[in-house]
Amino acid sequence: MKLCKLNTNSDVAALFHALGVTREGSAILAQKAHHNLIYIKDLKTPAANILKQDALSIGADLAVPKDTITCKTALVDAILIANDKQLKELARKEKAQPFGLKEVALKLNEFGFTCKNDFEIMGVINTNEDSFFQGSRFSGEAALKHIETMIGEGASIIDLGGVSSRPGSLSVSETEELARVKPIIDLIYEHKLFEKAPFSLDSYSPLCLEYALQRGFSIVNDITALANDDVARVAAKYDATVVLMHMQGDPLSMQQEPQYDNVLFSVDAFFEERIAKAKSFGIFKIVLDVGIGFGKNLEHNLTLLKHHEHFLHFGYPLLFGASRKSMIDKIIPTPISERLAGTLALHLKAYEQGATILRVHDVKEHLQALSVLRALNQTTF
Repeated sequence: MKLCKLNTNSDVAALFHALGVTREGSAILAQKAHHNLIYIKDLKTPAANILKQDALSIGADLAVPKDTITCKTALVDAILIANDKQLKELARKEKAQPFGLKEVALKLNEFGFTCKNDFEIMGVINTNEDSFFQGSRFSGEAALKHIETMIGEGASIIDLGGVSSRPGSLSVSETEELARVKPIIDLIYEHKLFEKAPFSLDSYSPLCLEYALQRGFSIVNDITALANDDVARVAAKYDATVVLMHMQGDPLSMQQEPQYDNVLFSVDAFFEERIAKAKSFGIFKIVLDVGIGFGKNLEHNLTLLKHHEHFLHFGYPLLFGASRKSMIDKIIPTPISERLAGTLALHLKAYEQGATILRVHDVKEHLQALSVLRALNQTTF
């Protein structure tokens, strides 16, 4: 007899199939193979004691402060340790419990998710001369050629921008932004490139977005997450997919000592609010972006990446974009032109943490790296 410890990222469905487990058995076992650590903030102390006992009764557990049993404080933080099957069972149990546990039950039902193996690469192209990465700046026929190259290299989405959103950048008027992106939009429309890949406009200008959506674009990449009601109206009018990105402050001031009590909870609350707003305007095709580098310091960015899987509970695709960003330079001083290796490390981690859309400057390299990682994850044994 021999024993072998397997990687927790293994494709358990494939493993069960190889063993000859029935389809019904595989479905049951898969729920037991995926483990969750769920941080619960400001849980009423009596609720913590009830939840602890209920968790233990089904083989799960709840980590709590040492004085929880005496109810010394009114509220405590706790960490729930449970697999998917146990989460479902706890959600059922807590529906009948007091002290706010009914709300906990509703939230636990949202966390029965697993990461997908598929991915999409969003290739970036900019028309503005102040974009932080020189390699993404193109105009005229050169822009058209670069777009075709990115599609040929494996980009499944193209994201066009005309205004820099790098830290310290200034906004421009809608007419100036339209003057920058219009020639490229017209070329894309003329050559019907939108039939080869979906196109996204990185903008929060209703004027520019309407012009693009009229000409084959289908995605609104809004760094302000529908702060402008007119953007929401335009997106709804054309049934566009909307990327809701979190940003604290604005590009001019966002990196001036950003602070959060808890960045995960803050971003989560923001998404909840903006998703509700999107739906109120009739927008239901939504993508979420935590906004790496937009009003966050290095620790905030790393925390959002490390626990990125959390945001899958909303049930929408997650976009992640850290391509050549300054967080790499803060970890290991590196000029923008040499940050590809750091970018790949961040994006591969984001993919493993649930991101299925990666916004990148280097399409070919990302397709290769992600394809290799996916093959590793899908290896049966």
